[in-house]
Amino acid sequence: MEKTLFEKLIGTWTLVELQEVALESGSISYPMGEMPKGLIMYNPDGYMSAQIMNPDRKNFKKEHWTGATAEEYRQEGSTYLAYSGPFTADQNEQTLSHVMYISLFPNWTGQTQNRIIRFENEYLFLESGKSLLSEGKEVVHQLKWKRAENLKPKN
Repeated sequence: MEKTLFEKLIGTWTLVELQEVALESGSISYPMGEMPKGLIMYNPDGYMSAQIMNPDRKNFKKEHWTGATAEEYRQEGSTYLAYSGPFTADQNEQTLSHVMYISLFPNWTGQTQNRIIRFENEYLFLESGKSLLSEGKEVVHQLKWKRAENLKPKN
């Protein structure tokens, strides 16, 4: 028997691409750089966690995050995206809902965001369910994920 949409999602995925597509012009931009890093994990208990970053982030001058400058915090917040919470998958609509129980971006905490989902070969594609405003333009986010392989550091 074929797996359900929920069952297909279970596991850890690494980010291949994150792009913003402007609705009016179709122009593409890369808000986390052209080679972003990210993980999204879907657990069988119905919880998920997503972490995405621009890999060109600069280290803080001090070793502990509490000693960061205002500029370092600004850079940190603009180059990293993180949230976790429950998720549901709608088999008929081929959509996914992320409930943001916690979020680095405080405006998202408590929100439910919907995603259009599709699988193609070994890739998972997620698209924002509605447009959002980015730098004055209406855009949709399109993300391409691949099942995580061994990410453990080699000794």
